[in-house]
Amino acid sequence: MNLTLSKRGDYVVRAAICLASNYDSGLPTKRHQVSSEMGIPRTFVSQILGNLVQAKLAVSSSGKDGGYRLSRSPDEMSLLEVVEAGEGTLIPETCTLGEGPCQWDEVCPLHETWGPATAALRKELAATSLAEIAQRSRAIIAGTYPIPTDAHRGMVVTMSVADSVQVELAASRVAAKLRSGGSWLAPQVEAASAEGEAIRVRVGPSGAAWLGKIVAVHLGEPEGTDEALVIPFAWEATGPTGLFPHLEGKLRLSAVDPERSELALTGRYRPPLGRAGQVLDETLLSRIASATVRSFLRRVARILEEIPEGWAPMQAVSADSADR
Repeated sequence: MNLTLSKRGDYVVRAAICLASNYDSGLPTKRHQVSSEMGIPRTFVSQILGNLVQAKLAVSSSGKDGGYRLSRSPDEMSLLEVVEAGEGTLIPETCTLGEGPCQWDEVCPLHETWGPATAALRKELAATSLAEIAQRSRAIIAGTYPIPTDAHRGMVVTMSVADSVQVELAASRVAAKLRSGGSWLAPQVEAASAEGEAIRVRVGPSGAAWLGKIVAVHLGEPEGTDEALVIPFAWEATGPTGLFPHLEGKLRLSAVDPERSELALTGRYRPPLGRAGQVLDETLLSRIASATVRSFLRRVARILEEIPEGWAPMQAVSADSADR
């Protein structure tokens, strides 16, 4: 038997780790931030955070400065509480073997073994704080966490990507467009993903539909000057089956000369899986990642170069409320 979390339990734990990582900032975490950082589809993130609120592990607030926060320090919150917020109680409410011979009406043969095993699992989860899990997550991201020999995430392949494109436009004008928000980027991501379709369709179970649909593009808070701008960047996809494309990295803008600039993208790209969840050949995955990123950058450069003279970004209306 494979002891794993359900999809809901998985998402609840991920969301809790995100809130724990941001707890010391004292600021609420937005829904779109939880979705982007933890790979939770935006269509589900509201329900998942609602599970934490219902379990009294998180509180929410609305408005411009609203969002979600843990109801108490992650040091004081056990992994058991978080898991049960998504899975329900881990104490068996029915007999493990279900129905059986009539002689088993009162008790099944597994009862005296399964009960202590469940109790041991709950004890271990209760002894682990959410703060410990968040710390492990930070160490894994930083590359300092020792990978155990029995790790089971080897099938999830991500590819390092790095590419750049020159834009025939002054860095200040490109920066203004990038600072205006990421909604105009979403069609370019979808088009870039579709452009590599010929590579991917033949390995999918039922044509192009399995690849999923790009549903969100996230631009983080820009850092630096117009001549050296860095913006955290992510896109995510969803679909009917399989592991969906996801990219997380940074866009870097730099001035080449007064009339030209360079836009570079670095990060990690997770391509989709093949038939029935099979891991594709690493060479093919690399081709998918490179082709998608290259196509995206070229399209963005073309859109930027088509900005009319005198264009100025609209004053963005903040949508960073708890509803996002």
